[in-house]
Amino acid sequence: MSETPASSDPADLVEGLLRLLDVADEGNDHFAGARKPGGVGRVFGGQVIGQALASAERTVPEDRPVHSLHAYFLRGGNEDFGIDFEVMRDLDGGSFANRRVVASQQGKPILTMVASFHKREPGVEHAEDMPVVPEPETLRSEADLRAEYADRVPERQRHMMLQPRPIELRPVESRHWMGGPPREPLSHTWMRAVAPLPDDPKIHRAVLAYASDMTLLGTATLPHEISWAKGNMMGASLDHAIWFHDDFRADEWMLYVCDSPWAGRARGFNRGRIFTREGKLIANVAQEGLIRPITKKTGGT
Repeated sequence: MSETPASSDPADLVEGLLRLLDVADEGNDHFAGARKPGGVGRVFGGQVIGQALASAERTVPEDRPVHSLHAYFLRGGNEDFGIDFEVMRDLDGGSFANRRVVASQQGKPILTMVASFHKREPGVEHAEDMPVVPEPETLRSEADLRAEYADRVPERQRHMMLQPRPIELRPVESRHWMGGPPREPLSHTWMRAVAPLPDDPKIHRAVLAYASDMTLLGTATLPHEISWAKGNMMGASLDHAIWFHDDFRADEWMLYVCDSPWAGRARGFNRGRIFTREGKLIANVAQEGLIRPITKKTGGT
């Protein structure tokens, strides 16, 4: 069945993202996550995390925002199907609540997640400073860069590369698909929703969870001559953790600083720090992913 092409209008893109992250309550702590319209192949990991978080938050009192989540990807999700989420209420304490979530397709789990929620209370404070980088207005959008470099990637990946996205990215450094020599595993990217979001903080947390899976895995490949654009590696997220530190708006510029302190044994470990434009550290992210080099066959049987 043919799908309607994705609109490039920012308001339509954000409206589609909000529908995607607005899980349907099926009763008894079960929720249904919609499939992405026009989606082909494997489900984006950030979508599954965002929908799992939205499901868990439906079962927690409003005065307990999420402060951390830890997820494991078990199988690649299929864009042909929606996702079922089962939430287990492991703890409702005086200050904290804890939820386990199992995301499944066709009766098989594709992701498990544990999330912790904490009532706001005062405490001591310190935070790392935001790096000094160029302002987002001085940088080109990744969408423009992708359009310029699309003919350099394999044809089978070009359609996905050019798809309009609900998250605008403005990279400080060049992307791996733009060519260039290997470099330090460090990247800085400004990001925000492409259109205004509702004021509900839960929506902004779900959108950040969705966006946190962008640019992260590729950081571990930067010192090496491998990338999905060259078709010489197999990559997949294995686990994903987010610590939410403070309030923010995901429709305002945020700086995503990613680095990779280690890679080996066909895996790469990546860290991310997310700052508001004013320099407030609002989240930390960690992820390990599969980065398996592929040797292309040159002939024979």
